[in-house]
Amino acid sequence: MKLIRYFFILLWRVWLYLIVVLSIIPMLPILVVVTAKEKHYPKFYKIAHQWGKLILFLMGFKAEVEYEEKLVKGKSYMLSANHTSLIDIMLMLAIVDENPFVFVGKAELAKLPVLGFVYKRTMILVDRGNANSRRAVFEQANQRIKSGRSVCIFPEGEVPKDESLVLTNFKNGAFILAIEHQIPIVPISFYDNKKRFSYTFFSGSPGKLRVKFHKPISTLNMTVAEDKNKLKKKVYDLLYKDLEGKV
Repeated sequence: MKLIRYFFILLWRVWLYLIVVLSIIPMLPILVVVTAKEKHYPKFYKIAHQWGKLILFLMGFKAEVEYEEKLVKGKSYMLSANHTSLIDIMLMLAIVDENPFVFVGKAELAKLPVLGFVYKRTMILVDRGNANSRRAVFEQANQRIKSGRSVCIFPEGEVPKDESLVLTNFKNGAFILAIEHQIPIVPISFYDNKKRFSYTFFSGSPGKLRVKFHKPISTLNMTVAEDKNKLKKKVYDLLYKDLEGKV
């Protein structure tokens, strides 16, 4: 019985990689155009939003979203969620509609086949081992925020290898950027992603993906020197308390 279950999980997981690649290839000519210039980014984002919804649907996932406070259309935010799964990216794209955002992600993502092409042209990529790369992130984020974009950073930096952990330590980038640009930071709880599609290969299942947008935290009048660590701790404690026993 276990072997049969593993077989279907294998097919289901391979199905994800297939639909991700096969859904992008036909759109490549359009993606080349809408990712060529920053002014076209809202058009790209509309495609990405629908793509995220499509991938979740085809995988048998259903997002259930709760808001403590709705995002204001056209306003820039720093979106920060716990990072537990490959599907975090698709889910974030699927649930944020009116506030086009740009991901900040690892430079290695640009090496992925097919997806790497899109990532390289739309994400802010960072090589954490390179000081120049880290500085470039702030310059690129500044341009995007001035254009009215929001920014999405998973503050843990990567999916924890130990799946028993609720949260790992946060990096500083999301909090420095939010304070420097005086934009609210929105803590977001992903409750089910780890259970539904973790990095343990023979695990997971279709089902609901519960999400909670916590009330935005203002960064007005904060300074990096005085408030970065306090803000980071506030967001960490909020998410940890909310997630404990639910993930």
